[in-house]
Amino acid sequence: MSVIEKTYPITEKLIANALELTQQLQLQLEQEAENLKTGQQPSVIDAIAANKKKLVTELEQFNSQLSQVLATESLANTQQGLEEYFQRAAIIGLDVNQTKQNWSQLMIICAQCRTLNDQNGASIDLLSRHSKRALHILKGKPEFTNTYGPDGARRSDSITHTLISV
Repeated sequence: MSVIEKTYPITEKLIANALELTQQLQLQLEQEAENLKTGQQPSVIDAIAANKKKLVTELEQFNSQLSQVLATESLANTQQGLEEYFQRAAIIGLDVNQTKQNWSQLMIICAQCRTLNDQNGASIDLLSRHSKRALHILKGKPEFTNTYGPDGARRSDSITHTLISV
């Protein structure tokens, strides 16, 4: 029995589990996006962030385990290395179709997660900036505005008066 015959069932299970984890991550990111749009309480977003962190940790573990499997065949932990692994498994008669489909689906969902995460991160950054600005205005802290003088040089003007007093 070759090494790949022993490792391939592990690879099938690893990829199937990773696909499930990635689908869960996508759901968390979609929920986060919706909560950011509707202005839910920070505790809801914090809970989602904790769930995302747990899923990412599990996906990192998957990556480490997949790397070990590929190393048994002296292959790099890359897309090309995995393709070579699938080819070697197919050559010895193993059915790789479902696992290759799962891997393709996993890559599609990962790309979608990356996009969602970038969008959510930008939303969080924007909300944070707005909150800080509002607090600075309410507290009367100086706010700087950048303007350009007639010579084209940038000038920072300080606004220091309190706009609202309670």
